[in-house]
Amino acid sequence: MADIAFVAPASLNEAFDALDKYGDDAKLIAGGTGLINLMKQRLVQPSALISLGGLTDLAGVTAENGAVRIGGLTTHRGLEASALAKARVPLLLETYRRVATVRIRNVATVGGGLAHGDPNLDPPSTYMALGARVVLTSRGGSREVPIDEFFVDYYETAVQPGEVVTAVIVPNQPAGAGAAYVKFLPRTADDYATVSAAAIVTLSADKGTIQDARIALGSVGSTHVRATAAEAALSGKPATAVALRDAAATVADAVDPLTDFRGSAEYKRDMAVVWARRALEQAITKAGGQVA
Repeated sequence: MADIAFVAPASLNEAFDALDKYGDDAKLIAGGTGLINLMKQRLVQPSALISLGGLTDLAGVTAENGAVRIGGLTTHRGLEASALAKARVPLLLETYRRVATVRIRNVATVGGGLAHGDPNLDPPSTYMALGARVVLTSRGGSREVPIDEFFVDYYETAVQPGEVVTAVIVPNQPAGAGAAYVKFLPRTADDYATVSAAAIVTLSADKGTIQDARIALGSVGSTHVRATAAEAALSGKPATAVALRDAAATVADAVDPLTDFRGSAEYKRDMAVVWARRALEQAITKAGGQVA
């Protein structure tokens, strides 16, 4: 194996210096749960690893203008333990508790998972349903990218050379809305999902009509997908099994799954429809409604 330089900057500026020095051949590493696997498979062969582990000021969860700001170096377990996140974005905590194992969640970071760009990961679907924004910081300043625009292609994101994922800003979960994250596991609880779905539904005062719905899916293509056609189909409709079935059917045209050992593309497309409907059903129930 070729020699790999290892740099442990003590500040973001030092991290930017290292990125300038090593250029495109360098890789940022935080928890390393994704990158190390790619290196073991020789899919990635960096000349330098720039560790962000010492940048402790990039970890933590704080309140921010009707939202929560989650530092990029916050571990999955750190987010799970956040009382603030539990109060404001409980669906996000529910999702992170479903990621792999506790051992992985103790190491994996929020920003690293997003920057990894793996379409099979759990959290991005929930971030999409919640309307999150990813904060990217470079030497020239910071910019915010809506999560719907963050994932570009398979393992490819909107992160540009010289940028670091420093935070995620997540709007508070709508008051009174029901939310659910579901996934179909082919083997064990710590495996990637064959299909996953996150849904948030707001009902009318009498709980009979869907005022707003947001749904996103994972493991259904080269990126996570917002099911905007399904959302539009549900707006203003009664919370009935027929309405959910018709809306979920539109998901088949929104996804473009890949065949792998978890199932064929055709099978995953069918499962995307099924699990989108189930996520919506659970969200309606949690909102106090009843699917008639």
